[in-house]
Amino acid sequence: MGMSAEDERAASPRDEEWPEAEKAEKLARGAALKWASGVFYRPEKLEGLGHYRRRETQRNSSIQSRLKSTVQSYLEGVSAGLEQLRSAAQEVQSVCQDLGAARWALLDSADHFQGLQQMRELMEEHVQLASVVQVLPQIFSVHEVFSHILHLLHGQHLLEAHVELMMVEQVRDDILSQLHLRGLSSAQATVLSYFSGLQDLNESLAKQLWDIVGNSLRLVREDPVLFVTAVRIIEREEKIDDTLLLEATFLPPGRPKGWRQKFYQVLQDTITGAHFHAPCMDAEGPGLAKHLAALQKDIVSELRVVKDLMVQCVPAHYNILSVCTATFHQALTSHLQEILREDLDKQGLFLLLEWALRVYHSPEMMAHPDLLPEVDVSALDPLMSSELVDQTERRYVMKVKASVFEWMQRTLEVEFKEWFREEEPETDHQGFFQSALPAIVMQMLNENIQVASLITDSLQQKIYDMALEELEAFLGRLREALVQCGKEHQQDRAVPKYYISHLLAVLNNNLALSNSVSSLHPDTACREVPASLQAALDRMQKKATQLLLEELLLDLQPLCLQLPSRKWLSGSQLVSSMCEVIDKYAKDFSHVRKPVFTLLLAESELLVASQYLRALLQRKMVCKGREERGQLCHRLLQDATQLRELFCGLGLDRSQQSLEAVFALRELIYLKDPALLSLEVVGFITKYPDVSDEHISTLLDIRGDVSKEVRHVVLEMMAQHPQVLPEGYRPIFSTILVPVPELPFCLRKGKCA
Repeated sequence: MGMSAEDERAASPRDEEWPEAEKAEKLARGAALKWASGVFYRPEKLEGLGHYRRRETQRNSSIQSRLKSTVQSYLEGVSAGLEQLRSAAQEVQSVCQDLGAARWALLDSADHFQGLQQMRELMEEHVQLASVVQVLPQIFSVHEVFSHILHLLHGQHLLEAHVELMMVEQVRDDILSQLHLRGLSSAQATVLSYFSGLQDLNESLAKQLWDIVGNSLRLVREDPVLFVTAVRIIEREEKIDDTLLLEATFLPPGRPKGWRQKFYQVLQDTITGAHFHAPCMDAEGPGLAKHLAALQKDIVSELRVVKDLMVQCVPAHYNILSVCTATFHQALTSHLQEILREDLDKQGLFLLLEWALRVYHSPEMMAHPDLLPEVDVSALDPLMSSELVDQTERRYVMKVKASVFEWMQRTLEVEFKEWFREEEPETDHQGFFQSALPAIVMQMLNENIQVASLITDSLQQKIYDMALEELEAFLGRLREALVQCGKEHQQDRAVPKYYISHLLAVLNNNLALSNSVSSLHPDTACREVPASLQAALDRMQKKATQLLLEELLLDLQPLCLQLPSRKWLSGSQLVSSMCEVIDKYAKDFSHVRKPVFTLLLAESELLVASQYLRALLQRKMVCKGREERGQLCHRLLQDATQLRELFCGLGLDRSQQSLEAVFALRELIYLKDPALLSLEVVGFITKYPDVSDEHISTLLDIRGDVSKEVRHVVLEMMAQHPQVLPEGYRPIFSTILVPVPELPFCLRKGKCA
């Protein structure tokens, strides 16, 4: 269905004006053709073509009619709009004509306006003169008003005085403002000179106000009216300051007064001066305790007055309770720092720490029921900084350390004197020797640690560390005193008279200290004794044990000097005498507690065994034959058995005894076939790895039947089986020195005959 030539001509201008319409029409036609070709593609669909044509014709007619109706309504609206525009244009033209006429009329009246300006200036001058005339009576009466204000101030009629003072200031400020606008600075100076009395009146009023504020805590209890009056005056002045600062056109002299800020300053200075600028108190404990107690009482009392009375006398925005609380807090902080600059003793330092860290925050002071919940110092900085607390704690620890050292030294001196008394040391209910030293030392240390726990955990830990250091140092001094006592005893064995008993008491004391040290630790779950302190305790025990063994050795040496000998070999009572000496010492050892008693038995047994072997090896006896060798082995067996039974009877197990070495040595001597010595020696050195070649050579000499070849084989065998001391092995032969045999002279390298 193509378009006619007229339609194309009619459409072409529109298409040129609206290219989108042409594009839309083409798309619509393309879509219609595509639809039609799809619908009528099959022959059976062509029968409905006529029906479709009629339906489309009706639809087009309907659309065209609606379009015509819509266009018609639009055209009618456009016509009405054009008519209104025509009418508005006529009215605008009329207004323009009227404005032109008015403009010419104004131009004609310009000369008359100049006359009006002069009249306006005259009117302004008249108004100013009228205002001046109006205030002239007030200006003339200024000095009279000054006198009246001064009289009111003397009578403490502060509100009335302040009202008149404000009135005079207003007059002065109005005049100065007018002069300021006109730039008449010289006239301003004259006015200021005329109103110079205002400055004195202001100062007089301010002085009375600050006196009232300075006594505010007393006045709110006795006469709150006077205090409220002062606050009202301060608030009036504060409002005037705020108004003038907002206008910012002219600021009269003396403004802003800032009396509210001055109120805070005076109140803070009053609080500080009343309690914290007192003469320096006694730095010792009692004086400081009284001072802190007075501060505590006064601060609680005055904060209670502020909370209950002063808060009701001032506006809420003053936050007067918070201001006073912060003032007390800051003043206390500075005051405590001043006190700490003094050379306080340990009691003073403790009082200060306890007061600042415990009392200050307790219900006895800032957490007092009468102050809560309004008073809250938790938001403020700590009364003492963590650095200052740590520094003060260290000073306290140093003072306590000096005191502990002094007490321990005194205790040591008393203990040293006790050793030389003509009496045995005291015994407990079980018969163990002891002295008061452990109880005194531990009580002193424990009390200091417990006292420190009342302050902070850090102070308790510092005191605990100090206590262990001092205890370790004390053990060192006690050991030195013990050594000194031993030296004096060596010079005269009768002094001290009960030397062994006191040594046993020292061992019991050392054990008591060792058992008590763990109880000092603040943490009950941690009971370990520091390694350095345990080493000091061990050294102390070792030294006391050594001195006891030296005593035992002195009594055994005369008997050991008789070993070996022909008399001993033939069956003397030498070992029986040794057993008597040992039994006597064992009875003394029974006065020490079990662990130390077992240790003393073991060390005594080792001493006896080593002395027996030393006597046998150093003063060697060469057997002349098998019979004498058998006699020697029999004597060794009897002696070793007797000694072993003695120590077993005293409570020392065989596995803990070193006398087994005597039995093993006897077996080497008793061996009948010297050719088997190499094997026996290997077994011997395996069991006793501290045996040297010299020891074995001496044993072979004692046998008296070992050839050079056998000796050489034995020594070679030892060289092939070097021994290493196992962990926990108790050396016995390494402490025994044997005479070095004289070596034959050799000219060249090789084996000497």
